[in-house]
Amino acid sequence: MKLSQKEAVFASEVVTRFELYNSLFLTLPFYRVKHTGTLLPFFTSHCEESVKQNIAPSDIIESFFGQYEQYVQASDRFDLLFRFIQYIERQVVLFDAIEDSAFNKTHSADEVGSLAVLLQHASSNPSMKADIRKMLEDFSLRLVLTAHPTQFYPGRVLAIITDLTEALKTNDINSVHLLLQQLGKTPFFNKTKPTPVNEAVSLAWFLENVFYNVVSSIQKQVENEFETPIFNTHQLIELGFWPGGDRDGNPNVTCESTKAVSELLRELLFRCYYRDFRVLKRRITFRGVEEYMERLQHLFYQNSFIRTEEPTDLRDEILANLNSVKEVLVRAHDGLFVDAVDDLSHKVKLFGCYFASLDIRQDSRVLRKAHAELRNAISHSFPEGYDDLNEEEKLQSIRFDEADAPASGFDSLSDDTFQTIRLMKKMQFAGGEKASHRFIISNCQKASDILQLINLFLWSGWKKDELSVDFVPLFETVQDLALAGPVMETLYTHPFYKEHLAKRGNKQIIMLGFSDSTKDGGYLMANWSIYKAKVVLTTLARKNGIQLAFFDGRGGPPARGGGKTHRFYASMGREIANEHIQLTIQGQTISSQYGSFDTAYFNIEQMVNAGIVSALDTSDKNTFTPAQKSIIDGMADTSHRAFVALREDPLFLRYLEQLSPLKLLAHINISSRPVKRDSGAELKLEDLRAISFVTSWSQLKQNVPGFYGVGSALKKAKEDGVWDDVKSMYETSGQFKTMIDNCIMSMSKVNFNITSFLANDKVYGEFWTKLKTEYDLTKSLMLELTGTTVLMELYPVERRSIALRERIVLPLVIIQHYALQQLDKHKDDEEKVKIFNKLVIRTVYGIVNAGRNLA
Repeated sequence: MKLSQKEAVFASEVVTRFELYNSLFLTLPFYRVKHTGTLLPFFTSHCEESVKQNIAPSDIIESFFGQYEQYVQASDRFDLLFRFIQYIERQVVLFDAIEDSAFNKTHSADEVGSLAVLLQHASSNPSMKADIRKMLEDFSLRLVLTAHPTQFYPGRVLAIITDLTEALKTNDINSVHLLLQQLGKTPFFNKTKPTPVNEAVSLAWFLENVFYNVVSSIQKQVENEFETPIFNTHQLIELGFWPGGDRDGNPNVTCESTKAVSELLRELLFRCYYRDFRVLKRRITFRGVEEYMERLQHLFYQNSFIRTEEPTDLRDEILANLNSVKEVLVRAHDGLFVDAVDDLSHKVKLFGCYFASLDIRQDSRVLRKAHAELRNAISHSFPEGYDDLNEEEKLQSIRFDEADAPASGFDSLSDDTFQTIRLMKKMQFAGGEKASHRFIISNCQKASDILQLINLFLWSGWKKDELSVDFVPLFETVQDLALAGPVMETLYTHPFYKEHLAKRGNKQIIMLGFSDSTKDGGYLMANWSIYKAKVVLTTLARKNGIQLAFFDGRGGPPARGGGKTHRFYASMGREIANEHIQLTIQGQTISSQYGSFDTAYFNIEQMVNAGIVSALDTSDKNTFTPAQKSIIDGMADTSHRAFVALREDPLFLRYLEQLSPLKLLAHINISSRPVKRDSGAELKLEDLRAISFVTSWSQLKQNVPGFYGVGSALKKAKEDGVWDDVKSMYETSGQFKTMIDNCIMSMSKVNFNITSFLANDKVYGEFWTKLKTEYDLTKSLMLELTGTTVLMELYPVERRSIALRERIVLPLVIIQHYALQQLDKHKDDEEKVKIFNKLVIRTVYGIVNAGRNLA
């Protein structure tokens, strides 16, 4: 079969170069590395052949060692398995770096979805250019970095990957060799669990090394296409930050850690400014600027390295001094180096003194308890038995009096809430309103959840007329999504909240979460519930004159809202507000899509382009007709029933606990957040974090949350005689096509052959067969729907990349399942339990990192 040009480029720039540079590992001066590297290909081939024959992982490992006389002792076998893991971890890094170094060659700048191409077309079309300009006056893209535990590379490894990528771009063999040596000596995981501040430091690496330059460059690129300024009152690209602010279910996040992260972001930003300023200072050596340059030197240096108790917002002072320097250059020095001054001024306008807005998030149940405690303490005019009132009675009872209540002496979580609310005011004083202006209420179920939180602000020193905070409800489960409309309608018509929104420019942010809705209702129902909620919420907002921004809580994989994200936003249709795109980026999505200047530039461009394309689309092609909605409703309902039936199977959680690394995820030092919300209690599905849930299924190579129930839904559509309509939707609706294609991407990482030994298991055989049957059904109908013969045939480069990554980590998957099987056999042998636990934990890192969007 003839390769496409993109496939050919991928083959030469990625596949061939990986094979070439992979051979360098054999020359590294490490303990028995050559022996490990020589045996690993044989082990990989042995795993591949054995998996095809449905051999159990324990038998695969035993039969491999049976070929080598020197591996009779258990200690020698364990030693080799751990060395295989170390070797493969570094192979994954090498593959990442090679793929990233070839990014500009494998991703053409003139391909569909490119902002540059769109702006180029607009330059010769005055009407289109005017439409884009008008759209950009309101549009913004907000990327929010979260500390969800799916990023396994510590900062020291990320730095090596960055340098390795640059060396590979120029085929600098000597540097590559040195960096591979450094990689071999560098630990890939932390010995202790990170604190929220540690997580912030790790993620701030991307702010400092990638986003600082990329965000500025893209906004300038867009501004340069237009003759007059566009972004006078807002930014095109905004950055948000959750580490240190997201305390939902994470008792390790405290007011102290929030303050520390806020100070960290300020210091890192000023160091970026200081580095740019030092370059500027080497060029601007003329008379007339000394006073301004000295002041700038002082401001940048002091705020980079000397922490003060009461920092202030210096944005305007910095800009005034930079502007004075520019005036002198223009007036007296022929405008020399004005561009460099403009560049720094541009960055200061974008990032101010805060770098990224620090969002605060807490669960509604915690906030309700805090409200009850503070309400009782200050004896305000709330009726007796307020907590037992129904919602309507509560809304009538809530008063919005100001007070200066105590911030401590209550339950620890309540104390943290009150102190953090006061801290937000200080953060705004230090960095401007954008430093911290959003409070997100998880598990928001009632309008009173929002209004009671406003009470807490007014009782903690905030004034009604100066309440510069956006209150953001988060609707996540299928049930909560269905109730989101009535909750928001109540708020929009509530006198106090209506007045508050007017002061905030009549702008409302609503967060919708994919992760828990997928865990709750399955892939298709989650996507469709969110879509329907967006339609209802958009209609309500437009009726009430509210400018709505949806903030999408998305993870890396399709099962948590990831996949081809920009395609969702490019095909929203006219029923959904899409003037602002806001989404979380987390885990390997940050490093894989925003880990370098090239990848970040490309992916941010695509998101901005998606917003513009959606706004310019005046057709109805992406708006579902009533008949199409009825079909998808039926499919979602069928899928939901199938998923709920699976979830309610008594073996569901037992299967996951026994056969996946779920129980051991708590021992992996990658996150300050517990694996489940009530960490001391017996495991319940509702308490299990969606990330842990999806990660466990991906480690099993089954990815159940990404497809289960979809095959049943497609089969029912066929039986109901609407198959041709479903095919038509796939061909014409960008939204439906993206939903299906992302499901197919999730399925492309599934390999039931690895666990086929379970088919005859006395306990789990029937359950495993149920999963496999649904997968086979879904796969066959997906291929028929898309008119293809293999999964992801329409995306050959991505398909090959996934296949190569899966091949690299197959030995890790086999080692992990072997260790899990052995744990069950040797549960009374403390020494062996310790070793097998360690084997499982170590394999998790490599499997997730290789998948990039598996968890």
